[in-house]
Amino acid sequence: MNKFQNVSFRSLDDLFDYLPENELVIVEQLRDLVLASIPEVKEKLSFNVPFFRKHRTICFIWPGAVPWGGIREGVQLGFVHGHLLTDEHNYLSAGNRKQVRIKTFNDLREIDHDIVRSLLYEATIIDEEFRNAAKTRKPS
Repeated sequence: MNKFQNVSFRSLDDLFDYLPENELVIVEQLRDLVLASIPEVKEKLSFNVPFFRKHRTICFIWPGAVPWGGIREGVQLGFVHGHLLTDEHNYLSAGNRKQVRIKTFNDLREIDHDIVRSLLYEATIIDEEFRNAAKTRKPS
């Protein structure tokens, strides 16, 4: 059991079984978008929610039903290095966070697939830039 939460999932399936239907359909849609948009992305359950990474953590999906996420309802799509995204549509919000940017969805119809896909692509480019910068800093 996580010391911050009163639930602890052993797998993504456990999480999906726990979620109310209205959040599950949003999580599934966002998850499909992430998996389709980021080649070779790895998915891991952290803090009881799905996190996605290639070289670094890129994004996460946080359902409101999972305690400790700071949201009471809906599902958040969060970008760990969101402050680096151009976000020309002002789709994401910072809240009180310095780096992370989020979008909260309460209904499937609120998901703009084109904008989310664009943000995911840009986040992937930023992830590659982090990897390339780390490579150039390492001594040969």
